[in-house]
Amino acid sequence: MIIKRYIVDNMSEAMTRIRYELGNDAVIVSQRKIRQKGFTGLFKPKKIEVTAAVDEKAQKDITPKKDDLEKEIQEIKNLISNMTQNTTQKSKTKTGETTRNKFKAHLISSGVPEEIAQEIIDTIKEKNIGKKINSKIYEKEFKSILDEIIKTNEFDNSRIHLFVGPTGVGKTTTIAKLASLNTLYKNKKVGLITVDTYRIGAVEQLKTYAEILGVPFGVIFSNNDIKKVLDDMTNCDIILVDTTGRNSKNAMQLQETKRLIQEINPDYIHLVISMTTKESDIKRIINDYRILNYNSLILTKIDETNTFGSMLTAIYYSNVPVAYMTVGQNVPDDIEIAKKDKIINMVVEAE
Repeated sequence: MIIKRYIVDNMSEAMTRIRYELGNDAVIVSQRKIRQKGFTGLFKPKKIEVTAAVDEKAQKDITPKKDDLEKEIQEIKNLISNMTQNTTQKSKTKTGETTRNKFKAHLISSGVPEEIAQEIIDTIKEKNIGKKINSKIYEKEFKSILDEIIKTNEFDNSRIHLFVGPTGVGKTTTIAKLASLNTLYKNKKVGLITVDTYRIGAVEQLKTYAEILGVPFGVIFSNNDIKKVLDDMTNCDIILVDTTGRNSKNAMQLQETKRLIQEINPDYIHLVISMTTKESDIKRIINDYRILNYNSLILTKIDETNTFGSMLTAIYYSNVPVAYMTVGQNVPDDIEIAKKDKIINMVVEAE
């Protein structure tokens, strides 16, 4: 026989505790009202003392029930713990997604095509698996990626340079700037050649620059003129060749330019691209002009755009070094040698 005594406020509390501890087979042996101990007990309501008893065998029968209850309580605790962890993890995931989306939105607002922006995001995630990536890490990793993508190259030690690109990108003005730069500041003898006999005034424009600088000038009307014009410039340190602007969609025109290039055999073929061109058009131009085997970029009209995603687009898809950048119409001041650090800062800090 097991006997237990309970001090309770009322019988309802007594019955609950008895059933929980002794089971439904327990019986109440006695009950009486008692005053609480101490001086203060005189002023407090009386308690009820209840004595209950149960056979030991019946008590053993309820032990598994108590174990089951404790098991249920532990399962509830585990469930609450898992829910808390899941909520915390979801919160972290949501924060990470928000940071990532903000960074991607910043790239796109800066003119970076979504395709490139997503590839940059994926690369950063792969390099930081298991890490929490905040905005500072995104910016640091972005600079690291740009450092790998962007290549620059100045062409001081090469002689014949040929310039190709669509109409209106500023090829002739760029050539005039480079001619002035090499003549006035580097003390090199420069020769200017044009094959752009289609565009009205193109020959006269470059001829005027040649006269101002006092450098030899030649015009190639057909492939038969190439050898003579080049022979007339054997004493030149640098020869700059202007070509007709071509629509990249016109395969026949590009083939014509390719035959010209094969005859001239230049050291460098520079693809000139305006940074005011739409990113989708830049990608098309770069792909269409590959037939000419260009090995350098010149980025023009940078001063005419507020976003620099076009720069990254041209560099990313062409995978060739940038030689020069132009930032205005003034000859020869508004041209500068491409510097990797400057291009990275322009792209990263673009608003």
